[in-house]
Amino acid sequence: MKKKKMKISEIIVVEGRDDITALKRVVDGHIIALNGFSGITKKSVTRLFQLSKYNDIILLTDPDHAGKKIRNVLKEKIPNIKHVFIERKNAIKGNNVGVENASDEVIIEALSNVIKYREKIGNNQKYIFTIRDLMVNGLCFGTDSRRNRIKLGDILKIGYYNSKQLLAALNSFNISKEKFQKAVRKIKSD
Repeated sequence: MKKKKMKISEIIVVEGRDDITALKRVVDGHIIALNGFSGITKKSVTRLFQLSKYNDIILLTDPDHAGKKIRNVLKEKIPNIKHVFIERKNAIKGNNVGVENASDEVIIEALSNVIKYREKIGNNQKYIFTIRDLMVNGLCFGTDSRRNRIKLGDILKIGYYNSKQLLAALNSFNISKEKFQKAVRKIKSD
């Protein structure tokens, strides 16, 4: 019996052809491959920007350095792009890290947790999180801070960040203080 695929109305953008193959196993929707970081050209970004005017776009990159660079470029150029993250531990096969290595269940779970960046309001944007929030909750400057940031990223479905990047991500994503505190409590109880 054939498994029912998850219907996605947004256009999903991934890094490569192997990612498309992995997603097509479980997703019924339109998927575009960038062809890695080298695929981030002025032409491809303009094309995605034009598509974003009339379509919702979801970005799903590999949980590695190149994937983070792609994400940073596209979130800057296409502010209304939505984000989906797969945890690094769920995207590894041998020495290869990539979406194409994720199981069907992991892909479905990731696509069920779409995150949208907050709109910036000029220079008057009010930040919710401060470095104090990270320090008080053991997310920077401590012996377990890196481990705690990894866990926080997994719980909030936003991926891993160093302290400075985490602060920026928390203030960019639509994450409430309550959701953050709940995640911190879970980390402390483990």
